[in-house]
Amino acid sequence: MGAGTFLTERPFAQSKPQQKRALGLDLPLVVAVIAILIFGLVMMFSASWDYSLLQYGSPMYMFDRQLQWLAVGLAAAAAFALLNYHRWRKLIVWAMLGTIGLLIAVLLMNEIRLGAKRALYEGSYQPSELAKLITVIYLSVWLYAKRDILHDISLGLVPLGVILGVIGGLIYLQPDLSAAGTVFLMGGLLFFLAGDDLKQIGVVLLIAAAAAWLVVQISPTGHARVTEFLTGLKDPTQASYHVQRSFEAIVNGGWLGVGIGKAQSKLTGLPVPPTDSIFAVIVEELGAFGALILIGLYTAIIWRGLLIARRAPDMLGTLLATGLVLWIGIEAGVNMMVMVGLLPFAGNALPFVSSGGSNLVSSLAAIGILLNISRQRGEIVDEEHEERRSYSAAVDMRRWNRRRRVSRPRRVRSTER
Repeated sequence: MGAGTFLTERPFAQSKPQQKRALGLDLPLVVAVIAILIFGLVMMFSASWDYSLLQYGSPMYMFDRQLQWLAVGLAAAAAFALLNYHRWRKLIVWAMLGTIGLLIAVLLMNEIRLGAKRALYEGSYQPSELAKLITVIYLSVWLYAKRDILHDISLGLVPLGVILGVIGGLIYLQPDLSAAGTVFLMGGLLFFLAGDDLKQIGVVLLIAAAAAWLVVQISPTGHARVTEFLTGLKDPTQASYHVQRSFEAIVNGGWLGVGIGKAQSKLTGLPVPPTDSIFAVIVEELGAFGALILIGLYTAIIWRGLLIARRAPDMLGTLLATGLVLWIGIEAGVNMMVMVGLLPFAGNALPFVSSGGSNLVSSLAAIGILLNISRQRGEIVDEEHEERRSYSAAVDMRRWNRRRRVSRPRRVRSTER
């Protein structure tokens, strides 16, 4: 058996207390999510008060809506925590077809807000957020089912490109460049984690680079954002208005911030403080210390998610857990890096924090699936004893030991009761 295997060695005979713990929820993940939800509600209330009053005539409108969506999201998380993640193998095709239908409906509804068609009704219900979640689940199931033929370009890389092209293309037409980019990024990442060979991964990278260059050339929005980003890198005083106002908020915050509710940038022109710019409000009110707390919470969620992935009983659970938690981490990282001028502007929400029901519900649904995988980590459910390829060779979580990092494929054994 490979010395660097992805799963840690476990005795085949487990005591009842060990089995009970293995089938329980991942409590550190639950605590981290609850903490970031409370943090997010406090900061969203502070960032939205004046904006909500100006836009909707009530200072509590956006906060009340967030509470309603939080209830829906928690219900989704609870339902998915109880739904065996292997059931997605039968459900995901219908879920994907429904998502494609919603993306088409957005284009047909033609409700234009801020120059884009992203919502189904009055700026709410954005299917692109659901599409990110469903794409991660669909690709995890598809890659798991096709794991033995991924080395064949006609059966692996080409169908993957078609899947991503349909979803990403519908999102791009809204246009929502950041969401489309997220879909393609997660597709490439999952393809890599599924254990494909380096040649095909190199082809994926070349195609992705060419596609990104083409989008920048033909899309006025993409071209403007990249141009503003490059200009801002050379001279921050020439960055986009959004980034300049974000810099102002961050500088005002210093190390400890000006205090919750006392930020001035949200009152003097910082664009959409409750949504895209909420990180700037957090830094202004809580300072660098508050930003580190938030980053620490995201780090804890990612850490627990990757640990759940390592302990998953089969490759499907590994791909799902890794894809979902990295999706959350990438969304958070992009939002924060944009606000400090390290990436071209993107409309990514800050998961669990930004105002917006679609993102909040999708993120909590992902947490529910992670919790279901964690509940089953003590059970070997792969009845066919499939080869656990790959993932361990690409990402070895056992970085603290001194054994070699690349594992050989191995068969998963059933756990004796």
